[in-house]
Amino acid sequence: MEKNSDPVYANTVVEFAAVANEYCKYAEHASELKGQEMLAILQRILPLLYLKASLLPSLEPVFEDGNEKIVTEADWNRIHDTIKNRLGSADDFASGMSDIVDEADIPVPVTMSENLADVYQDLKDFIILYQTGTTEVMNDAVWECRMNFENIWGEKLLNTLRAVHKFLYSGKEIEAVSPMDVQRDTDDWFISRRQKDLTEDDEQ
Repeated sequence: MEKNSDPVYANTVVEFAAVANEYCKYAEHASELKGQEMLAILQRILPLLYLKASLLPSLEPVFEDGNEKIVTEADWNRIHDTIKNRLGSADDFASGMSDIVDEADIPVPVTMSENLADVYQDLKDFIILYQTGTTEVMNDAVWECRMNFENIWGEKLLNTLRAVHKFLYSGKEIEAVSPMDVQRDTDDWFISRRQKDLTEDDEQ
């Protein structure tokens, strides 16, 4: 198979990679944006990101061990804390829109910054792996990103978009949060949750 005919080079993948890269750039430079400006950007880029992700081809993985994880917990915390600081009082508008429930089947409160940092993590891992230029690595990056879109971050994205819409048209103004409110316990960081789930599965 010629390089350019491989599904990883399809226009749908290239276009998704471009939008994902833009999202990651905005997340990484969130400190340079005002809260209302960030909400306006999210209102436009999140629907586009969802659309492009839904068009990713369905591939089979090449490697058995899965892809390398590039984004660290420190990276996640930095993105989360910066976004939370910028969004201020708007951040909590995603509460009540979570698909995560506790042992009593009660929805776990979430924030926009948590969802956006989770989305960032998967997209940044994808972008770095996709840019390696190694077809097998790129293939598995597309495969995993599509799988995680279907099962994890696609719904987080939609919940955040609902929260963005709700706040933008609420007539409210963003109020700043104190630095203490920005710090977060990472026990519920989504990689930690995944690791806990895997541990529980192994123990059963």
